[in-house]
Amino acid sequence: MGYSPDFLDVSVPLPVLSGGAARSAAPLDYTHFTVILDRDRRLARLTAVNVDGAALVDVERGDDWRLDERIPAEWQAGPDVYARNDLDRGHLVRRRDPVWGEDAERANSDTFHYTNAAPQASGFNQSEELWVGLEDHVLQYADAHDHRISVFTAPVLGAEDLPYRGILIPLRFFKIAVWVRYGELRAAGFVLDQSPMIDLDEIEQGARGEVPDLGPFRTFQVPVADIAELTELGLDQLVAADVLPATALAEPWRRLTATRDIHL
Repeated sequence: MGYSPDFLDVSVPLPVLSGGAARSAAPLDYTHFTVILDRDRRLARLTAVNVDGAALVDVERGDDWRLDERIPAEWQAGPDVYARNDLDRGHLVRRRDPVWGEDAERANSDTFHYTNAAPQASGFNQSEELWVGLEDHVLQYADAHDHRISVFTAPVLGAEDLPYRGILIPLRFFKIAVWVRYGELRAAGFVLDQSPMIDLDEIEQGARGEVPDLGPFRTFQVPVADIAELTELGLDQLVAADVLPATALAEPWRRLTATRDIHL
């Protein structure tokens, strides 16, 4: 139950939160994944999932979004956030990722807890579709070890996020894919950015309860060290395993427009 640090050939413990983020963290285990919920922000600080690509199972998707009854409802950004607007309930742990093995149906259902969701701009575009498919691309690359990867995903909970219905809508999301190839741990970091051109009028609009404008999705491959700085997560092991070469650091945030742009 929950994320297993020993899922890969190299142990990868859950990253540790620091500062105020650690004090408000509530860990929640689900089938093949774990959510670290920020009780103050009512959104996840971290999700961690083990993906066994060789054992993935096709199950009916369903759409039974619900609160996690193990924790108080006021800790969670629930249905009121998404009612009567154009915001999407964006899966953090992708629905398909933990759906493998004998517990596939339960894993599928578990992904529909509001603790595993964050508000995102509605509608798809090329960059968002690329973001959704990143795990598939890494799984294909990691096929030397039975298509096994672990993935860490969450919103970047920043002070500049936009107020709306008692929460702050995140402007950025991060993802770190981790795998073992030829006995070595490897990691790749990505950021999805939906930042608008923010001005005071937009912030005031959000404070009145109207959906603030969100920008188009932009996807970047970034140094894992930058994600550590943005999120207050202890990522030293993954920083050391980062596949982004030092030669790329002259322009460290690599804008992605297609999978061919990804460096693995």
